[in-house]
Amino acid sequence: MRLEDDLPDPREISDGIAAIAQRIDRPIVLVGLMGAGKSTVGRKLASLLDTNFTDADEAIEDAAQLSIAEIFEQFGEDYFRDGERRVIARLIEEGVASGGGVIATGGGAFVNDETRAFILQSAIAVWIDCDIDTLVERTSRRDTRPLLRDGDPHEILTRLYQQREPFYSQAHLRIASQSAPHHETAMAILEAIGK
Repeated sequence: MRLEDDLPDPREISDGIAAIAQRIDRPIVLVGLMGAGKSTVGRKLASLLDTNFTDADEAIEDAAQLSIAEIFEQFGEDYFRDGERRVIARLIEEGVASGGGVIATGGGAFVNDETRAFILQSAIAVWIDCDIDTLVERTSRRDTRPLLRDGDPHEILTRLYQQREPFYSQAHLRIASQSAPHHETAMAILEAIGK
């Protein structure tokens, strides 16, 4: 018996993904803590589904012509969350109009009651859950996270997880990413949607 005999036929995988894609009629919105891989997984997922991908944080920066860190610094978190809510609503409405798409949100977006309600009503909410040690390792790669600048990242991420878990757990689907390759996490999302 050859190893190739144990591997799934790529055409079957492709046909399965195409069948799932045809059933999706609204955007897939990825939620979870910073460092969970929402943007990377989102790009991979959109590629597999042959649809568009939008990073909500990038859309916010484009709309404001400022970085997230600059918005936090100049105007505060409440101002940022209000703009984030409006941008995410627009992205979802565009996705509904086009019949799909994948949107990665910032870590705190789903905590906002209005944003969460709109996502739950108009999209497929997927919580990408990840252990704290992996989050700390991933977020340490770039110094662009305003909420991690004033303290111990492990303590801050642990506190944020405890505060946000009740909100994230309201998502339609929960996918554990841990240290799995992003492709595997994207495939797990497709499998969960296809059930």
